[in-house]
Amino acid sequence: MGAFTPVDTLEGNAQFDAYVAKPDGEASAAIIVIQEIFGVNEGIRRKCEGWAKAGYVAYAPDLFWRIESHIELDPDVPDEMDQALALMPKFNQDQGIRDLEATIKAARAAVGGGKVGLVGYCLGGRLAFMAACRTDGDAFVGYYGVGIDGLLGEQHAIGKPTMLHIPTADHFVSPDAQKAMHAGLEGNAHVTLYDYDGLDHGFATEMGQRRDEDAAVLADGRTADFFAEHLV
Repeated sequence: MGAFTPVDTLEGNAQFDAYVAKPDGEASAAIIVIQEIFGVNEGIRRKCEGWAKAGYVAYAPDLFWRIESHIELDPDVPDEMDQALALMPKFNQDQGIRDLEATIKAARAAVGGGKVGLVGYCLGGRLAFMAACRTDGDAFVGYYGVGIDGLLGEQHAIGKPTMLHIPTADHFVSPDAQKAMHAGLEGNAHVTLYDYDGLDHGFATEMGQRRDEDAAVLADGRTADFFAEHLV
């Protein structure tokens, strides 16, 4: 089982916690799991444990720490879903990217200067795309990232392999937004997009009502193969 470990901010004047799961043997690469709007909850921690079993050191930074530390919410509980949605306007995404940079630095040190991949979900999927544009991570995966169509002006800065999983019936990402993503990214040789026909937001969650087992297994297999190729 993993545990929460402090990570220094880039400025070095504060620390935030990250859930860290380690493999049984020595890892040559790390993966950063970027939370949804529900915090570093059990589902995100399970994803870290899964990557550790696959041989990676896995970090899940508590990106909401400036609002409140260790927020954990359940999307299947209506009141907690409302709480999660209310956190979005309070969260500084640019500062969140800096915290991801700090986590990349810590994760890279933990694997002796090896490669670091990032994978995010929902808000984390958006942040994974932003990180692909703004950080020195080595590979990036976003699941059902929200608002990526509004970030396409940054895609020219992507220089490392990037993959996006797009459920076509995502009630947070309109068909027009999905069309814009495909059109805006089709000429970028670093970016691969996969559509999941008829599926909704959250289909690859580790637990709960949103999960679609077949699609989650398919998408996660693609992600595992992607990292195996690009984090060697």
